[in-house]
Amino acid sequence: MMRNPRVQKEQPTYATEIITVEDLSQAIQERIGLIPDESDRDAEFVMDIFGFNDRIIDNVLEPEDRQLFYILEEEGLLTTEREETTLYDGREWRTHYWLFRKDRILGAAQQHRAKAAEKAEDLGGIYADLPEDVWATRARL
Repeated sequence: MMRNPRVQKEQPTYATEIITVEDLSQAIQERIGLIPDESDRDAEFVMDIFGFNDRIIDNVLEPEDRQLFYILEEEGLLTTEREETTLYDGREWRTHYWLFRKDRILGAAQQHRAKAAEKAEDLGGIYADLPEDVWATRARL
């Protein structure tokens, strides 16, 4: 029995994953390069708007707020979709939505955590190089 060589493994789905403020903040730091205070503020703002939903209607955003969403979309953390409906009088009505790109957010947050852990390990090497007598003198103070 031959297997089809074009069949690929299924990619993990992130549909059931929960995005936290910390995940989004770390993703913003990783993708945009903001300092933690700014990324925390932006992440909290975005999460306040989304609430417990993965999708929000565009109409809830003020024009100034929408700018942040455009930046996050450009960085691949959000995406848009639209629905078209025909009204009773025959006109088309379009509704625009913003959606989390959970896979990208969680991936960027994981990258950020990995870099932070690597940086912490590098800093830990400083202490490993100190002679034992340094620790003994500090202990007596």
